[in-house]
Amino acid sequence: MMGRLNRDQGQFLYCFDLDEVVPEDHLVRAIAAVLDLSWVYAELAPYYSRFGRPSLDPVLMIRMLIVGYVFAIRSERALCRDVRVNLAYRWFCGLSLEDKIPDHSAFSRVRNERFRDSDIFRRVFERVVCACMAAGLVGGKGYAVDASLIEADANKSRSVPGTEWDARNIDPEAASRAAKDYLATLDDAAYGAASPVTPKFISPSDPAAQWTGAMKSAAFFAYADNYLIDVKFGIILDVEASRAIRQAEVGASRTMIERTEATFGIKPEWLAADTAYGSAPNLDWLVNTKDIAPYIPVIDKSQREDGTFSRQDFVYDAERDAYTCPAGKTFTTTGHVNADNGIRYIASVSICRACPLKPNCCPNMPSRRIVRDVHEAARDVARTLAKTKAYELSRHLRKKVEMLFAHLKRILRLDRLRLRGPNGAQFEFTFAAIAQNLRRLAKLTARAPPRRVSACVS
Repeated sequence: MMGRLNRDQGQFLYCFDLDEVVPEDHLVRAIAAVLDLSWVYAELAPYYSRFGRPSLDPVLMIRMLIVGYVFAIRSERALCRDVRVNLAYRWFCGLSLEDKIPDHSAFSRVRNERFRDSDIFRRVFERVVCACMAAGLVGGKGYAVDASLIEADANKSRSVPGTEWDARNIDPEAASRAAKDYLATLDDAAYGAASPVTPKFISPSDPAAQWTGAMKSAAFFAYADNYLIDVKFGIILDVEASRAIRQAEVGASRTMIERTEATFGIKPEWLAADTAYGSAPNLDWLVNTKDIAPYIPVIDKSQREDGTFSRQDFVYDAERDAYTCPAGKTFTTTGHVNADNGIRYIASVSICRACPLKPNCCPNMPSRRIVRDVHEAARDVARTLAKTKAYELSRHLRKKVEMLFAHLKRILRLDRLRLRGPNGAQFEFTFAAIAQNLRRLAKLTARAPPRRVSACVS
């Protein structure tokens, strides 16, 4: 006999357990097992009044934001809608079937008021990193650093030429939140002070966004998302937003290394990065200031393409502070450091004129000169490390940070920002890093990583 659902009379009482309907293998269960937010109340207590109407639960707001970034829900309106209908999301947020969902506008208010003042999102990120360290997912020996461009919420058609832009024309009282953030970061090394070069275009809606054509396609406004990761399991140790230019990205890498050491008490033995981080001052900072081995390609433009001798064909003697040319002659210097941080070693005109190798050395100059950077010793350290097997291994391990950026854009769908200004970019990058670390932590702790079995040789 064919059965039919009886809808004649509904039940007056229902027995329903939300915990029973969430699958055991659902990602929210694995994340809930490793995420502890009980400390948030004490952290935020000084920012709430002791009197008045109760506010929305801050832990509820943070849990909902985590759901949004873990499951790539890019709109807060969509996030509220999905939490309303998804039982697994309700369970993770600690909501019952009858509990109301906060309005989407509440996220904007708390993000720009109490949460910003308390820097609670940075605290959440640091707690997640500490959980990864406690789980043994952070080796602490090797780091990798890189940056990826994320398109800003700015329109080229509404931009103005950089030569016509004057920050003094912005009224701080009537300016938008993004413009106020821009004014606050004009002297910041990650933004206004990163480079004296005037951008080609500036967006009035988000003046801190950098006009860039670095992707070798149509130029666009963007921010740089900087990651510092531990290469053992690809855990993100720090995240920083900056202008999308090389100087700002290098400065962000220093900020993250120092902040990681101050926060977690760990410093790497070596750092892997691409050529953008291979400038002489940065290598000198790593080698002599931080005592970190730089597995980084050196930015070196001394190689000549016209067939004449390059600088590498000349031998430097550190004791005498002099160069020896292929003909065996010595170059000396006065020791004066020029504006480009270079020390010039100049050969005698009479010796060069009589030298049989002059056509292969300096055919168009009276004598040969060698420019040596004041940080050349650190560059030599990086060149020596580049010949080791450990360097080749670091090239492979460095790809983990590039994989995180691919995951960020393809899976978490953060290829374009929805918030404006440096603070908006920092918020989105920080929460995306929290989501990536939580996913990695939940995956590796729910199922232990495979052990390496050493081969037995009889």
